[in-house]
Amino acid sequence: MGNEESVFFSRVLTELTLSFHIIYATIGVGVPLMIMIAQWVGIRKNDEHYILLARRWARGFVITVAVGVVTGTAIGMQLSLLWPNFMELAGQVIALPLFMETFAFFFEAIFLGIYLYTWDRFDNQKKHLLLLVPVALGASFSAVFITIVNAFMNAPQGFDLVDGELVNIQPLVAMFNPAMPTKVAHVVITAYMTSAFILAAIAAFRLLKGSDHVYHKKALFLTMKLGLIFSIGAAVIGDFSGKYLAEYQPEKLAAAEWHFETEGEAPLMLYGILDGQEVKYAITIPYALSILAHSDPTAEVIGLNDFPEDEIPPLYIHYLFDTMVTIGVLMIMVSGLYWLGRHMRWRFIHSRWYRWLIVAGGPLTVIAIEAGWWYAEVGRQPWILRDIMKVPEAATTSGHVDTMLYLFATLYLILGVGSVVVLRRMFRNNPVEREIADREAEVREGTRKGGDHR
Repeated sequence: MGNEESVFFSRVLTELTLSFHIIYATIGVGVPLMIMIAQWVGIRKNDEHYILLARRWARGFVITVAVGVVTGTAIGMQLSLLWPNFMELAGQVIALPLFMETFAFFFEAIFLGIYLYTWDRFDNQKKHLLLLVPVALGASFSAVFITIVNAFMNAPQGFDLVDGELVNIQPLVAMFNPAMPTKVAHVVITAYMTSAFILAAIAAFRLLKGSDHVYHKKALFLTMKLGLIFSIGAAVIGDFSGKYLAEYQPEKLAAAEWHFETEGEAPLMLYGILDGQEVKYAITIPYALSILAHSDPTAEVIGLNDFPEDEIPPLYIHYLFDTMVTIGVLMIMVSGLYWLGRHMRWRFIHSRWYRWLIVAGGPLTVIAIEAGWWYAEVGRQPWILRDIMKVPEAATTSGHVDTMLYLFATLYLILGVGSVVVLRRMFRNNPVEREIADREAEVREGTRKGGDHR
């Protein structure tokens, strides 16, 4: 296998691993917050349905955590095996956030285990709720620290480059680089948004399949409300991300928007087909790119023709950007209409077609997350460490990467199918109606015994 083939298979394997891992990682970051909010609402409203909601979500969450551990370990291993030159160059800089990510995960896992084990050992639900705080914080901070590594790759700083080596390393300066605030905020809040819409899709699906239990209606209302809040937040942070790109990675913004000539009053191009440097069939929004980049409709936006040809990212990232934005706007509309419809008592939000739209929102937001990560990673090309090291320079020269690709693809197939099968059996064998009936019986028995004791 030649060097070019090694680079190609290394890129494919890394993309496959990240694409698979990001699904479980997103759920791993977002669901703990959903569990904590559901239990808090249940305590505040004295509503057993929300308490049970937290309990059932927590059970399913354990399965996704287990798979996430495997794929996260695979990413760490592949960094060293597939990109040894990058790790040799930048390993000292990214070691601190990688260690802190591992610590945050173990912090989350320890308290998650205690939380699950002590469900029936707390008379006071408020004390039990406190165990979820470190779980949610650990999950979110694990995303923060691993995203800091990615941010450093986009905006490396905190070192001196001497004879091709990074020296005088300042880890904290490297961690708090210009890309960090917008990247971290966007990753965390979109994880919350995606998790909310996945859980909403499950609730809507159960209602469509004939279960008219109020438990599912409450789950749908809570998750759609949270999804609306976080999707609006993601849109706001997306605006800040555009301004970051305009200042620090203008070639990425220009490639995403097929913006070739430097000009003021720059329009935003949505969709379309690229023919040379001519964009056909696109929806053009006047001044929008200048506003996105600089909050000024007349501001000048740098075009692709001002950059060396070998430093321009692949132009297909335009479609990834459009996919991400389109789904994000759609979910704001779907959840916004649902929330407004609840208050205005519009009947159509309870119709089958609207609930199917909510069900579709679950996989659509996962697609948006995938498109967003592909856009982030491909948009940095040809660099693995921007302006310092290009991807071919970082890759292994091993001739066995293709074999690794087939083996890991098989592993991910087994993990993906296995996790779906286990989750389906877990909830099919423990329907919510049975759990609610059992819980009500426990409460009645406890009340009767308390009365007898008195």
